[in-house]
Amino acid sequence: MESTLKEMRDGASVLDMDPKATVGGGVEDVYGEDCATEDQLVTPWTISVASGYTLLRDPQHNKGLAFTEKERDAHYLRGLLPPATISQQLQEKKLMNTIRQYQLPLQKYTAMMELEERNERLFYKLLIDNVEELLPVVYTPTVGEACQKYGSIFKRPQGLYISLKEKGKVLDVLKNWPQKSIQVIVVTDGERILGLGDLGCQGMGIPVGKLSLYTALGGVRPSACLPVTIDVGTNNEQLLKDEFYIGLRQRRATGKEYSELLHEFMTAVKQNYGEKVLIQFEDFANHNAFDLLAKYGTTHLVFNDDIQGTAAVVLAGLISALKLLGGSLADHTFLFLGAGEAGTGIAELIALEMSRRSKSPLEETRKKIWLTDSKGLIVSSRKESLQHFKKPWAHEHEPVKGLLEAVKAIKPTVLIGTSGVGKTFTKEVIEAMASFNEKPLILALSNPTSQSECTAEEAYTWTKGKAIFASGSPFDPVEYEGKVFVPGQSNNAYIFPGLGLGLVISGAIRVHDDMLLAAAEALAGQIKEEYLAKGLIYPPLSNIRKISVQIAANVAAKAYELGLATRLPRPENLVKHAESCMYSPAYRYYR
Repeated sequence: MESTLKEMRDGASVLDMDPKATVGGGVEDVYGEDCATEDQLVTPWTISVASGYTLLRDPQHNKGLAFTEKERDAHYLRGLLPPATISQQLQEKKLMNTIRQYQLPLQKYTAMMELEERNERLFYKLLIDNVEELLPVVYTPTVGEACQKYGSIFKRPQGLYISLKEKGKVLDVLKNWPQKSIQVIVVTDGERILGLGDLGCQGMGIPVGKLSLYTALGGVRPSACLPVTIDVGTNNEQLLKDEFYIGLRQRRATGKEYSELLHEFMTAVKQNYGEKVLIQFEDFANHNAFDLLAKYGTTHLVFNDDIQGTAAVVLAGLISALKLLGGSLADHTFLFLGAGEAGTGIAELIALEMSRRSKSPLEETRKKIWLTDSKGLIVSSRKESLQHFKKPWAHEHEPVKGLLEAVKAIKPTVLIGTSGVGKTFTKEVIEAMASFNEKPLILALSNPTSQSECTAEEAYTWTKGKAIFASGSPFDPVEYEGKVFVPGQSNNAYIFPGLGLGLVISGAIRVHDDMLLAAAEALAGQIKEEYLAKGLIYPPLSNIRKISVQIAANVAAKAYELGLATRLPRPENLVKHAESCMYSPAYRYYR
C-alpha cells in the first residue's frame, strides 16, 4: 500500500521526517478519565461550575438515579430526582429490557443515541457489556438507515459541521468545540456512505458511530474524540429536494474549491491539536480517498479505514483461514469483485504480506491477485484507461467481461467481494468456486446487509456446506444437512479501535504499513481451534476489548521500532500499559 502511495507522492515515505511537518503537540488525560473507578474521587466542576439541575443535564457526569444520598446532598440534587437509589448494573438491565422491546433497528439506534446524550457512561456500559447485540445497532448495518434518515431524526448536533460557508474560518470553527484535548478525529465528506452512495451532510452518523466504537472497543476517552463532517454539497437529487435535509443545498464542489477546504481543515487540525492527533478519513469517494492519503500521509497522522482498516481485518481473516485451507498465502489465488479503495487496499496488503513472508518482490506477489471492476477483469490491455490505483493489478490475460467468466478463467481459491452491489455472487459463481475448490473461501464484504454480494445461507447451500464464509455485515447461523455453520463477520471494528489506541499510547506521528500488518497478525493470533471448528475465521466480538489491547500493544511496539513513537521512554510491558490507558464507563463518586 505504501509503495502505491509513494508513487503518488513522487517517492516520499511516511518515514521521511520533514522537520517543517513535525511540530510539537499532543494531549494528556487531564481529568483522569482513562483510569476511572468507583473509588476515585472527582468533582465534576473542576471543569465547570454547575448547579444540581445543570449536573443532571450534563451527559458526561449525569448518573441519574445512581447518585448516592451523599452526592444528592453535596450537589443540590435533593428533590430533582425520585427518592430511589439504584446501581449502574440495574440501570443497564432496565435499559436493555427497554431496547429489546423495540421491533425496528432504527428505534433501537435512536434509543441508544438519546441515552448517549443524557448519560454518556451508561451508554458505553451498555455497549461494552452487550457488544455483539448492540454493535449492529450503533454501527453497520443500522447506521446506514440512520444516515439516510438523519435529517428526520436529527435532534441535537453530535460533532462539528464544516461547510463551504466556513472556508477561511476553519480554525475558529475547531475552537468552538468545547473539548480541547482531542486524540482522534473521524472525518467524512459523505460522498460514499457504506454502499448507499452520496448522503451529503447526513453522513455525520458514520463519524459519530465510528468514534463510539473507538471508545467502547478501543478505550479512547469520549472527550478525546471529535466527529467531523465536511459539507461541500451533494449530488443526491433526492436530498436536494428533501425539505428536511440539513446540509448545503448545492451540487458538490470539486477541484480547487474542494481541495482548498480540505487543506485548510488539515492545517487547522494540526495547528489546534498538535502533531499526534489521529485523523481518520471515512467514506470518501475513491477519487478523493487515495489522493488525501497520499497527500497527507507524510505530514499528518492519517488513516483511511476503508482502504487500510478493511485491508488489515481481511488479511487477519485470511491468515486465520490458512489453518483450514492449508498452505501459505502465496499458495492461493485471489479474485476480487470490486476495484475501488477497499478492494485495491486489501489486495495491496495481501501482496505486501506475501512478499514479506516469501521474500519475493512485491511485483511478483501481486500477480497472484486479480481484480474485476464494472468493465470486467483488469488486464494489461486496459492499462492506459485505468485509474492510477488500479494499474498495479493489470496483469497479462485476454479480456474477460463477467465475474462468472473470470472465476472460470482464473480459478481462484479465494473470492472477495468489495463491489458495494448486492446479489452479485450468483448461484453459478458460487457453484463454480465449489467445483474446483475443496474449501472455497468466500468473503462478501459489502455493507450494509442489503448490499452484501451473497448471504451466508446462499454460500453454504450452493457449495453444499463446503464454503468458509465471512461477510461485512452480520448474518445468523445457518443449518445445512444437520450441521450448524456460524458465519464470521469481517468487521473493521476488530482493527481500527485497537490501532487507534496503539497510536495514541505510543504518541505515534505517522501510520506505516508495518503497523497494519502488526494489527492483522495480532488479530489472527486471537483465533482458537474451537472457533475454526465452527468455520469461524474471526474471534467472537464479545472479546473485542481484550483483542484491542493485543492489537494496540503490537501497533505501539511497531511504532517504537520504526522510530515513529514520541511517548518516551517506551513502557516495559505494552499490553499492561494499553490496559491501563483504556477508558472505563464505571461511575465515579463525586465528593
